[in-house]
Amino acid sequence: MQEAKFIVSARKYRPQTFDTVVGQGHITTTLKNAIRHRQLGHAFLFCGPRGVGKTTCARILAKTINCENQTKEGEACDTCPSCKSFNDGASMNYFELDAASNNSVDNIRDLVDQVRFVPQSGRYKVYVIDEVHMLSQAAFNAFLKTLEEPPAYAKFILATTEKHKILPTILSRCQIFDFKRITTNDTVKHLEEICEKEAIKAERTALQVIAQKSEGCMRDALSILDKIVSFTAGELDYANTLEHLNILDAEFYFKLLQCMQEQDLSGAMLLYDEINRKGFEGDVVLNGFAEFIRNLLVCKDEKAAGLLEVVESFKDKYVSTAKNVSAPLLVSALNILNETEINYKAARNKRLHVELAIIKLCYLQQAIEISSGGSGLSKKKRIDGPVAYKTKSITPFAPEVKTSPGAKLIIETSSAELSIAKEATPGYEKPTAAVTEKITPVQQAPAKSTRITALDKIRQQYLSDSAELMEANEPPLAQESLMQVWGEYTNLIKNEKNPASHSFEVAVLRIIDGDSFEIVVADFIEKQFIEKERNRLFEFLQNKLDRKNIKFALVVEEKERIIHPDEIVLSSKEQFQKMIETYPMVLELKNRLKLDLDY
Repeated sequence: MQEAKFIVSARKYRPQTFDTVVGQGHITTTLKNAIRHRQLGHAFLFCGPRGVGKTTCARILAKTINCENQTKEGEACDTCPSCKSFNDGASMNYFELDAASNNSVDNIRDLVDQVRFVPQSGRYKVYVIDEVHMLSQAAFNAFLKTLEEPPAYAKFILATTEKHKILPTILSRCQIFDFKRITTNDTVKHLEEICEKEAIKAERTALQVIAQKSEGCMRDALSILDKIVSFTAGELDYANTLEHLNILDAEFYFKLLQCMQEQDLSGAMLLYDEINRKGFEGDVVLNGFAEFIRNLLVCKDEKAAGLLEVVESFKDKYVSTAKNVSAPLLVSALNILNETEINYKAARNKRLHVELAIIKLCYLQQAIEISSGGSGLSKKKRIDGPVAYKTKSITPFAPEVKTSPGAKLIIETSSAELSIAKEATPGYEKPTAAVTEKITPVQQAPAKSTRITALDKIRQQYLSDSAELMEANEPPLAQESLMQVWGEYTNLIKNEKNPASHSFEVAVLRIIDGDSFEIVVADFIEKQFIEKERNRLFEFLQNKLDRKNIKFALVVEEKERIIHPDEIVLSSKEQFQKMIETYPMVLELKNRLKLDLDY
């Protein structure tokens, strides 16, 4: 007895009509309507992810347009000679080229040569080029003219997973159809139909795990199904599917989250040890837990609940768990997991690397509570580059002193003076020093004797400073002494051949008050020359005049310039007129010689 040949599900259950294509209704409907209304283009580009039905739709289209008995819906009958020969792989009107291995210009020239021959049977010759983005630049250029103006009987179908690699000149000559990933529900439904036909016992939860693992690729889902069926002898359940696909059960993640919330570090470490002994690598745990946290974040908002792609039996548990976890905790945990996963490959001790992340997660809630201060999270801004340090001024000591009725304590301060006076106190006179800032006394507990002693010391220190200031009352700044010192500095920089010496010579000095004066210059250039010497000049004046508080300011006073007659530039005609006024005989000579002057 001849043994039956095994055919993988991806080939055995490949769709043969547009209606059996899964998850691409927007494309199959368009193609059927184009066939029914005879509005079929000459070139198509099918692009999209792998395993979603691009080549399958190309084959169905090629079979349908040559079918002798098309249905009213625009489908192939599958019974006529053309359909049977196509299903058997013996059709003479269908040519399929794999551009991944036949990408040279010679392969395209051979295809173009075949296009010239009229089909022996059927209406169209269909050329399918799979993985068309692999063609070389020369091959694309050789194909352009034929693709733009092919014979009426030629149809081209290009398929690719990377549309961005195709030349714009090719894209503009094709009708582009974008295939989308197949949804989890459509994949599960299709797998259930196959399991029913093959008499396979499969739990829906197991098929949902397979659909999620395939990530929208039907071919991958069917391949996974075949492997698990062989592994489990035709019985699929949730446990053996997880074991075969090396997926960690979500129950472990729920337990790990509970340890995080309870700050149970020992429990979390023991749980990770159990996971590690099951053979799961650290990056699998990190990635799976990050996806678990993401699902909890999705469940926090009802509007985003549709984004939750988990096994149906776990949906209610996700929703109930998400209500008991704060969003800041989930977002912070995601940041930790993401950073740990990025640095996982570079870690020498990978288990320790994961355990450090678990330690951070267990104490994350406590860290958030400390940083929030009980009123909300405080986000710190990270600044690239140098970080400035922050200083805080010292608040002056202002104790509360017992006074007689009607007395009032005043504390006044400036950068150079500190006056403390007590109004209505007999025998005490308030100093007449200038006050720039008034500080309100700080309310404190009743002052003790030591605090009053400290206040007395401050008062005595200020009174002594005020006395010294009054004794050191200097006479006002004199114009003669200022001009003398200014001339000394001017000679100093002139001997140094400093270009600023001229500006110092022409500058005018004006005394404003006892310690300040103005330097008046004619323009901004002279001001800049003097400005460059400011620090050195200031020190020179302090030392020579013996005045520490001397100040000066630069003032620009532009003056109208009187133009000297010799500086006026005359034109040729004006020069001639001037010459005539001085020497009248020049005009007579010009007239006698009948000269024409070109001014």
